[in-house]
Amino acid sequence: MIDRAAEERLLELLNTTPVVEGAVHDALGAPGEARAWVRDHGGAGTRAEIAVLVEVRDALQGVVRGERAPESLRAFLDGVDSVPDIEDGRLKWSLRVPAARRLAVESVLAWAHLREARPGRLKPCGNPECRLFLLDRSKPNSARWCSMAECGNRMKARRRYQRVKDAQS
Repeated sequence: MIDRAAEERLLELLNTTPVVEGAVHDALGAPGEARAWVRDHGGAGTRAEIAVLVEVRDALQGVVRGERAPESLRAFLDGVDSVPDIEDGRLKWSLRVPAARRLAVESVLAWAHLREARPGRLKPCGNPECRLFLLDRSKPNSARWCSMAECGNRMKARRRYQRVKDAQS
């Protein structure tokens, strides 16, 4: 079962390539920063773990943006098993996956869960200059921006400016 923490980790992974002062910043691009990010999210921070996490992040970003087919994620699930067990009188499923691929596999599983349980809720920000993603928890599924305070205001200001400009023409 995928919990809210796994959904948040997925969103945080997707959002590791924000635009900062007009340039894309990759939080997994510098070795020290990448190790810290991975460790903060439950991994060991090995080079192999970071490399597969960057690959899965890029693939997931493409899938969520509609630039890649979901089938492109299949390779990340090769050799992964889910094993049932009884614990505290309840059925529990455990992943059997190499440690270096665990965070990547959990991210794909969180994406798949969200796609099935809450279709259309995980989406890219509606600001074309923004690279962030959002998990829309609004009842009508109408959120469009990663942040109303930043991207939402910018987009609304641009539309208003354009309307005023068009009206003056």
